[in-house]
Amino acid sequence: MPSGSSQQWTNNANASPARVSGAFYHILLTSSYQKQEMAGETNSGDSESSGHKAVPSIPDPSSPLTASYTYHSPTPTAAGPYILGVDEAGRGPVLGPLVYGVAYCPMAYQDTLNELGFADSKVLTADTRSSLLDTLNGDPPNLGWSVRVLSPQAISSGMLRRPPVNLNRQSQDATILLIREVLQKGLELSEVYVDALGPTKAYEAYLTSMFPGISFTVTAKADSKFKIVGAASVAAKVTRDAWIEDWRYEEDLAADGTALEDSNTTALWDSPRGSGYPSDPKTQAWVKSSLDPTFGFPSLVRFSWTTIKVVLEKNAHATEWIDEGQASLVKAFETGAGREKDRCAVTKDLSIKSIASL
Repeated sequence: MPSGSSQQWTNNANASPARVSGAFYHILLTSSYQKQEMAGETNSGDSESSGHKAVPSIPDPSSPLTASYTYHSPTPTAAGPYILGVDEAGRGPVLGPLVYGVAYCPMAYQDTLNELGFADSKVLTADTRSSLLDTLNGDPPNLGWSVRVLSPQAISSGMLRRPPVNLNRQSQDATILLIREVLQKGLELSEVYVDALGPTKAYEAYLTSMFPGISFTVTAKADSKFKIVGAASVAAKVTRDAWIEDWRYEEDLAADGTALEDSNTTALWDSPRGSGYPSDPKTQAWVKSSLDPTFGFPSLVRFSWTTIKVVLEKNAHATEWIDEGQASLVKAFETGAGREKDRCAVTKDLSIKSIASL
């Protein structure tokens, strides 16, 4: 029988095109695109965030979120087949991670699940959500859950690279990853319920093609219709809230990970952030007050959001790349002619030209 617990971390950095206008931090964020995966076992109950109740899916509350990662609770041991629900938290905000959650239990456990109080996390209080996560952790033989935390850096980098990986695609990839890893734990999934993402029938057919033999139901308001999706919603929401409430700014750390003694950057970002949604007046005020015209915003911000792009274009120092004068991409590959032919590559790349002769 499957058992045990694990956490998985996936580090992401995504590339953007050579031509970018905006703050220098925006440039650094989107400078490369690569994917690395690490996996390891951990005790899911060791974390303690400052003054807050520990959330198992936060690997180290004292460290900043710099890369996407996956968390899995201990694997249930009850006999299958299992049902699984999928939901997300944080799709719309301009700040913080997007978290996809799944919850799963034996089909025979559904009557018990229906009595536990799970529902759409948005209609529950923070205390109720926290209590329900305890419930989700309280019956390991029958209940399991996992989350995929997409860091704001990864979201931005994916959407700003060329070709872009839009948010729908990143969301689908997170969902597929979670389902695949639950299956790899040896659990037999018979039914999967997914909160709507775009055209429901098309997405349902796509998931069915990815996992033949599993019955998929993709529908709007699934977190209200199916308790197992409500449980997934709670797992995702509690995880995201824990990150946002105790956000650690990586910009306050030196290269070796230690705190910068003379750092004053956090004070700039200490004003209330609000919900993180672009329409929230508190979030709007935070975005306005937190901009550094040279370095832009901290990595809490999703640089791919139109709200942020507009602020950078209007209020940050403009950045011009040396290849902006090219008439077309083909021009970049033309061989040199005349004086350019024998010039050092560095001088050409930096647009250094001789203006006098000795």
